Amino acid sequence: MNNQLFGTDGIRGKANQWPITPEVAMRVGRAVARVLCSEDGSSLKVVIGKDTRLSGAMLEHALSAGLISEGAEVHLTGAVPTPAVAYLTQTMGCDAGIMLTASHNPFEDNGIKIFGPDGYKLTDDQEKKVEEIIRDEKLSDPDMSRGLGEVCDVADAAGQYREFARRAVGDYSLEGLKVVLDCAHGAAHCLGPVIFEELGAEVISLGVEPDGKNINEGYGALHPEKAAALVAEHGADIGICFDGDADRVILVDENGKLISGDRVLCLCAKALKEEGKLKDDCLVATVMSNLGLRDALEADGIRLEVTGVGDRLVIESMREHGYSLGGENSGHIIFSDNSTTGDGIMSGLKVLAIMKRTGKKLSELADCMVEYPAELHAIAVREKPPIDETFALRDAILAAERSMGNEGRVLVRYSGTENKIRVLVEAKSAEAAILHAKAICDVVNATIGC
Repeated sequence: MNNQLFGTDGIRGKANQWPITPEVAMRVGRAVARVLCSEDGSSLKVVIGKDTRLSGAMLEHALSAGLISEGAEVHLTGAVPTPAVAYLTQTMGCDAGIMLTASHNPFEDNGIKIFGPDGYKLTDDQEKKVEEIIRDEKLSDPDMSRGLGEVCDVADAAGQYREFARRAVGDYSLEGLKVVLDCAHGAAHCLGPVIFEELGAEVISLGVEPDGKNINEGYGALHPEKAAALVAEHGADIGICFDGDADRVILVDENGKLISGDRVLCLCAKALKEEGKLKDDCLVATVMSNLGLRDALEADGIRLEVTGVGDRLVIESMREHGYSLGGENSGHIIFSDNSTTGDGIMSGLKVLAIMKRTGKKLSELADCMVEYPAELHAIAVREKPPIDETFALRDAILAAERSMGNEGRVLVRYSGTENKIRVLVEAKSAEAAILHAKAICDVVNATIGC
């Protein structure tokens, strides 16, 4: 094991290849037991959930074996969304929660997300400790002081989460709304339609027949075109598309038009402020959000707090300052008064509640911002020197920023998984965005390009 195990969202890779193997999973179980064990020596309690991937059972059993060998009490939920595991970790009084999923990736991939007892993902320090123990050769010798643990199924795990999600809507009935719901053949395939139907909506479901291999394949958040077509065909009010573990959502309006995550964040922030529920009149988003979001929020007296890329950084900022709403343009939306993580089902319900309260169509609500024209390029590079030390590139970036001032921005960063550099330029005009992006890309190609 020479590579780093934990990435930006847990441990992820090809199933049955390092690190997503039963051997590593068993070591993860043992390491989690040792890092998150109760100080008073009482039995560790862990809840494990999974999406619908074929490899989920393999990892579930291996993790359970590692945990049980360290005396842990393991509770299995079966296939449920990631936010359900985060919720059950708290309500069941668990020391840890583990979700087996690779989110929007194809079925060949899988991953291990770990939550602490508070329902939040592990801190960097905790992940570091877990990884150190996983790599320890002596880990093969179990800690016998706690004896052996046991494993059992969680009674009605789906039902417990269903009640939790329904409470997020408050007193609003969804009666009279027609919803196209695409569950990506993933973790929400059973829960999703039931929740929306119980609240009164007429539901047209797709992506609800998982076979272990079809998760995210042509359906869900990455492929909203099927939902868009059904919205038009059935005259539905909205299309709601989840990814494989249902922690993010992509929406389609009544005209079959895709609604960006930034627009969803914007309409939710404005609605929460109207209700007096937007803490400190602040929304948290990442550097990938369009500048038009900033301008639209400012017009309503809402401040935009910007973090680095990743829902984890958004959540950290929200926790530190007590903010109530944050998310990513990719569809992760966090309502911290309700949940500790992104929740696609809850986000869909919240938007429907706003539609009911205001009497407005989704297209009207989403017409809340004007997006800046953007140019995004990914360029193959032969090396990844620090950008600030690649002087020609640094100067090109500074020149573009000076030229645009407050009416544009430049974001240049290396890919974390490929030998590529990504160049994003937003400007008030498409011409300016194209001009400055070309200038920067030309310098990249002349200096570090392949």
